Amino acid sequence: MVQMFNDGGIFMWPILILFIIGVAISFERLVTLLRASINTRKFLAKVRNALAEGGVDAAAQVCENTRGPVASIFHAGLSRAERGIEHVEKAVGNAGTIEMAFLERGLVWLATITSIAPMLGFTGTVQGMIQAFDAIAAANDISPTIVATGISVALLTTLFGLVVAIIIQTFHNFFVSRIDKLIIDMEESSNELVDALIAMEKNK
Repeated sequence: MVQMFNDGGIFMWPILILFIIGVAISFERLVTLLRASINTRKFLAKVRNALAEGGVDAAAQVCENTRGPVASIFHAGLSRAERGIEHVEKAVGNAGTIEMAFLERGLVWLATITSIAPMLGFTGTVQGMIQAFDAIAAANDISPTIVATGISVALLTTLFGLVVAIIIQTFHNFFVSRIDKLIIDMEESSNELVDALIAMEKNK
């Protein structure tokens, strides 16, 4: 592998740097998204019980003791509960927008790496082909060995660029699917929170 990397030429280095950056971002996003995932059903049941037994303050306390975007938007909505349902909905919407931006942070860089890595690979291949043909011209002989060696070395950057793009794209797609699930959970849960607050107001 090291020999192939060295044979690939100078364009192997930026591809390697992109891979390291992509893996670092992917690891950070993986940890963040795993920490953001909770059992929404159980959490919502706790909030409902807290509302029924201790009111808004007790429910807000449950949210403070729970990690994740769902708990954050619940807390934002409950902190405005005394002002009315419209303020709750607005607070939940604003908090949801902020949480979505936080969840999607770094994904644009993964998409950029996925696009750039193959391009660098192709560029390195073009450079390698030019060098191969220069070697043929210098030898003044179209030897199969010269041609095959030059082309195989030239194609190494394309291979590594595509491998990097495939790996990072896989991470990117996984994160997008996780974020979509979290967003759906936030939307459904926020609607149920508003319904619970409306029901509590009617009971009063």
